[in-house]
Amino acid sequence: MQLDLNLLTALDALLEEGSVAGAAARLHVTAPAMSRSLGRIRKATGDQILVRTGRSMVPTTRALAMRTEVHALVQQAHRLLSAQRELDLGALERVFTVRWHDALTAACGTALVTAVHRQAPGVQLRLSAEPGTDTPELRRGEVDLESGSSAPAFPDIRHRLAGRDRLVVAVRPGHPLAEGPPSLERYAAAEHLTVSRRGRLRDQVDDVLAARGLGRRVVGAGPSAAFALQLALGTDLVVTLPDAVTRAARDQLGLVTLPLPLRLPDIPLYLLWHQRHDDDLAHTWLRDLAAGTVQALFAPPAAPRIAEAAEG
Repeated sequence: MQLDLNLLTALDALLEEGSVAGAAARLHVTAPAMSRSLGRIRKATGDQILVRTGRSMVPTTRALAMRTEVHALVQQAHRLLSAQRELDLGALERVFTVRWHDALTAACGTALVTAVHRQAPGVQLRLSAEPGTDTPELRRGEVDLESGSSAPAFPDIRHRLAGRDRLVVAVRPGHPLAEGPPSLERYAAAEHLTVSRRGRLRDQVDDVLAARGLGRRVVGAGPSAAFALQLALGTDLVVTLPDAVTRAARDQLGLVTLPLPLRLPDIPLYLLWHQRHDDDLAHTWLRDLAAGTVQALFAPPAAPRIAEAAEG
């Protein structure tokens, strides 16, 4: 008995997910259907492929040996079958899930939704908030595109650098720190609010200050940039945030922006996706569109238009 492409695809999902339920969710089939596919694979290969150990399943020795080759075969088959297809945006009907940092969503989510709807009216875009802990939704196919400040550690997660940001200091108008260029000592002596979806009260700024024998007083952690900026507007708290992705929100609130009196490397902003979408024309269109939308945040401000003045 030979494996057809459907069984190879099921085998690839089973080997990556390590469970019938996970593979079923990834391929959008029922768990019983995936169990039947596993039975056919076992019969064809003469190997159990996945065996139960306690409450989980682990791959057999043969399954581990074939995993890389099976994945390569499935990817090659998908490329061959879709190589001649063209993307018709007007007829495209699909739901994409984009999970971005809240500040990035606030900065250019509207532009992305507008561009997607204008080019592909049949596409629905689901903007999802970042979770409180790291999750494998990209690998499970539950998220199509994600943002991050570091390149992924796993080789099956692709990434694209969309821009580089820098940290700035945001305070309310009339804040004492805004009276003249902020020195490192005055900055450290102020009361601070961190932004962390995990509630962290320390970040890279504290590490750099500690290396210089200084420390700052962090009085709280906010779950989002929007919350932190709103709190800074009505208090003397100092918020240190990326410049480009929070610029519009700061301007709307009327906050004062100061240079950070520390030399820190720029913050990279990556778009992340799973390698299964490498040759997906619709996904390629989405990530190109998203990259262009994000990159617009980092473009230098347009020079003000100067009205022509009549001379003489």
